[in-house]
Amino acid sequence: MALSTDQPLTIRAMAAHEVELMGQWAAAEGWNPGLSDGASFYATDPGGFFLGLIHGRPCAMISAVRYGSAFGFLGFYIVEPSMRGRGYGLALWRTAMEYLGARNVGLDGVVAQQANYERSGFVLAHHNIRFEGRIVTGSGKPPSTCLIELSALPFEELLSYDAQLFGTARPRFLRNWISQPGALAIGAIENSGLIGYGVRRPCHEGFKIGPLFADRVQVAQELFGRLSAGEQLGAPLFLDVPAPNAAARALAEGQAMRPVFQTARMYNRRDPRLPLERIFGITSFELG
Repeated sequence: MALSTDQPLTIRAMAAHEVELMGQWAAAEGWNPGLSDGASFYATDPGGFFLGLIHGRPCAMISAVRYGSAFGFLGFYIVEPSMRGRGYGLALWRTAMEYLGARNVGLDGVVAQQANYERSGFVLAHHNIRFEGRIVTGSGKPPSTCLIELSALPFEELLSYDAQLFGTARPRFLRNWISQPGALAIGAIENSGLIGYGVRRPCHEGFKIGPLFADRVQVAQELFGRLSAGEQLGAPLFLDVPAPNAAARALAEGQAMRPVFQTARMYNRRDPRLPLERIFGITSFELG
């Protein structure tokens, strides 16, 4: 759609090959996305990625991913720096919100923009803290929990467990996320049932762990121990922790990780009251 002749912004859905641009812009903002995030994100909802163009040149973008009929998540809300302050971002925002319709919508916004999101009807649920550490060699101590690669687990079991922590099922996303190039995806098993899992993936800088879900602190610690060790000794490692989870913050701090960034998790209709005590690392700031 075109706004007017004096502000000739055209907004359209992204094509699959344009997802790489999304990652490049996010990296330029310092958000450090995963190298292969785009394929997982786009597979979740191919219609939910929007590009704003001036005379065919990209100037703004946003993602508005639908998770079923009840929930959606906003991300990648970026205007090219030289084009800011001209209303292009607001036009993309309106398109995204129209696409998501009556769904409850979540986002992880930079704290400096929290007041702007509040003016759009979003309410703070909690803050998230990004911690930075380093890949280590591992303790050499065998875990007391049975840890297995997620590929050895029936997908439906993983999907059911993940939905408890994310708030809704996300099968298309999850299938891609755990099998992306370079990822390490580990589950914790007890009495033949899943009690936690985590994924580490390569990013523009170092690696991120996300999600890190666990029923108990010890399980989270042992999953983290496996995911934070590797041949890339000394490489940067990031974990995005829900601030209300004191045990998660203590886990990160106990591994000599330091806080480097915060976001505001906000919703426009209701806080889904996720079990944050079992969320030791969120999946991503971009898709929730």
